[in-house]
Amino acid sequence: MDIAELLILLVGSLAVTGFARAWGLPAPLLVTAVALGVSFIPGLPHIEIDSEVILTVVLPPLLYSAALDVSWQSFRGSIKQIRRLGVFLVIITALAVGLAAYLIIPDMTWPAAILLGAIVAPPDAVSAAAIGRKLGLPRRVMTVLSGESLINDAASLTLVRVFTLIIAGASLTVWQDLGIFGLAIGVGLVVGGVLGVVVHWIRMRINDPVVETIMSILLPFVAYILAEELSGSGVIAVVTAGLYIGYNSPKEGYATRLQERPLWTSVDVILEGFVFALIGLQLNTVVQDLVESERSLGQTLTAAAVVLAVVIVVRPLFIFESYARNRLHGRFIRPLRIRASRGHRSLRWIRGTAEPKLNWRELTVISWTGMRGVVTLAAAVSVVASPTKIPAQDTIFVIAFIVTVGTLLLQGLTLPFVIRALKVQDPGEDDKDRRSEMLLNQRTTVAAIELLDKRRPEWGSRYGTDAVDSVVSRLKARLERQAETFRQDAEEEETDDRDTTMRLRGAQIQDIRRELLDRRREIVLEEREKGNLDEEVMRRVLVTLDAEELAMDSAQASRSRS
Repeated sequence: MDIAELLILLVGSLAVTGFARAWGLPAPLLVTAVALGVSFIPGLPHIEIDSEVILTVVLPPLLYSAALDVSWQSFRGSIKQIRRLGVFLVIITALAVGLAAYLIIPDMTWPAAILLGAIVAPPDAVSAAAIGRKLGLPRRVMTVLSGESLINDAASLTLVRVFTLIIAGASLTVWQDLGIFGLAIGVGLVVGGVLGVVVHWIRMRINDPVVETIMSILLPFVAYILAEELSGSGVIAVVTAGLYIGYNSPKEGYATRLQERPLWTSVDVILEGFVFALIGLQLNTVVQDLVESERSLGQTLTAAAVVLAVVIVVRPLFIFESYARNRLHGRFIRPLRIRASRGHRSLRWIRGTAEPKLNWRELTVISWTGMRGVVTLAAAVSVVASPTKIPAQDTIFVIAFIVTVGTLLLQGLTLPFVIRALKVQDPGEDDKDRRSEMLLNQRTTVAAIELLDKRRPEWGSRYGTDAVDSVVSRLKARLERQAETFRQDAEEEETDDRDTTMRLRGAQIQDIRRELLDRRREIVLEEREKGNLDEEVMRRVLVTLDAEELAMDSAQASRSRS
């Protein structure tokens, strides 16, 4: 792919994404559908997927951005569910697909069949997360989906590495296989953790938002490449670094946070559109491969259809089986552990931790979010381009493509209907967040007032009593008014809870605030046009208004992402 083709692809995918966002459509699916049609335009140059570029340039920033937005507390609380989906489900899917492929493809060996299973095993949560945020999935569901997407790629790519070695002639025992897994995870955790600590330490000691942002941009690439060079998992390294930086970002300067959030949002939009456009543009290539292949068309399509069915069916079977098993464990085994450890501090570790409860509707939605994406295609391309001769190598990319597009269209198009039909939403979550936000504002305001009273004598001796008293009095009066406003808002919120017909929704309140901000900007521009306002002063005022609107939008986006 040359520069001109890359530019056309980026601009085209961005245009389709902008149209989808403007009309409230799922952007990944629309980009894929448009690219599928474009792939058959006569004379269109063939655009190949470079697996190394995808895995080292596209994947790291997408993973890092997602990790920055994940709540570490929620992630840790749901770690058992995330681990089951991100690791064990990947392994089970690889084995199930491998068995099916081994039985229906004549020249497929068992290692090659499991290799195919590992390629199609990891779901890509980009489109699922976008749909879930748009339709207001509960935070506990979004945490599981986001957490799964952060680690399932590592499990899949490690499996691909293991079985590629086996096909190449390496005689690996079970313990050696586990050793490769352990090394990948261990090295990834160490590299990501060390880089995260070092970058955070540096960012805490410099006051340059531009340099800090550049460090954040480079971090996922450095983490991924370094971990891979050390035979570790680049995915785990990027996720670890992102979780650490995201958890500690409130300790850093506000200017860096204001600068990074829109930056990573823009990167996500560009890369996601690019990835799904690449997926769609491969249709013409796949059709040509099917026509030119020595294998019969019916045999290849049958194998792809069976693999697609296995991929779709295994996920809900695994999720509901593991949920039933863990429910029995929580009802019978965990109480026994708690009683056994009671009174013995050293034995409390055997209690285990209780998982957030998910009802059958939420489990059904999670079961239907198995859309495959960029990692599946990149892994398939890397295997096809491998110098190692792999049995049924000519069908691997075709099957991977059909599974990817099939899950995107079948599950992606119906997921909104499933969410709405099952009413998997938490209408009280926004109200609870808003109430918590008001109470937090009230507490911080009261704490600021207490600090003024406590430090007034020290400031007076340092700067002059009269001057400090004047400033402190004004600040205290302003803070007391704010505290009273927050208190009244909290009381009104509780009163409104008793009469929901009289309550404005958060979006309606934001619309009112946005109109006020727009009017204030109009006045600023009118004063500038009349010559009553210096251009520099106008920019400063607009920055203040923009920061206020950014804070409002950031609060809404944080609630949506959570």
